[in-house]
Amino acid sequence: MRAVERLLPNVREELRADFCVANGENAADGLGITPHLAERILASGADVITLGNHTWRRKEVLPYLAETDRVIRPGNLSKHTPGRGLTFAEGSNGTNVAVINLLGQLYLSPPEGPWEVVDELVAEARQTTPVILVDFHGEATSEKVAMAAYLDGKVTAVLGTHTHVQTNDARVSPAGTAAITDAGMTGPHDSVIGVVTELAVEQMRTGVPIRFRTASGGVRLEGVLVECGDDGRATRCETVRVELPS
Repeated sequence: MRAVERLLPNVREELRADFCVANGENAADGLGITPHLAERILASGADVITLGNHTWRRKEVLPYLAETDRVIRPGNLSKHTPGRGLTFAEGSNGTNVAVINLLGQLYLSPPEGPWEVVDELVAEARQTTPVILVDFHGEATSEKVAMAAYLDGKVTAVLGTHTHVQTNDARVSPAGTAAITDAGMTGPHDSVIGVVTELAVEQMRTGVPIRFRTASGGVRLEGVLVECGDDGRATRCETVRVELPS
């Protein structure tokens, strides 16, 4: 949260970013998000916040998701829960942007597979705007790459989240879809994906459950910069990494 509030406004200005999407899945001490934290992220410069497998960790978020259109949850969670998996917001340059949130099927076991809902969500988005960003929150690299390939030429970007390690495969396909397997983590990188290293190692080594704590060292903001034309075709996809001064 400190990194987002201190760095994001300047990053947006330096990159001349017209629109910003932040995955807020781990904002509340690593597990979920609260309405208060969501509002702080939005006030720092995010236009839309996406979520993931920890969406329901903080119960106070349920009524908030029922009302807001700036914080969305995976579209393949139960239809009986509040919130939405697709929203629209206007960038600072006046461009209407659609944002879709999906949860991967492999190892996360959502109520419905992402492949069952993605076509409908993309079709709905394209009725309003050709500029469409998909946050694919998934565990498996293969599933993220497959979804990017499936949506090639249909959306502007398919950006992977959830695994916390920024990958080295940022690319733009000939059909005009930007993609990366994982956009990275904003948080403490002197850690095991945000957890105090010694605690994570001890649990993996022994198999005995240990109460994790969030680490504090090596904090940086990570993400991806995507550029596209008015037709929604991406022309650039590059990783972003900014250290938080101590």
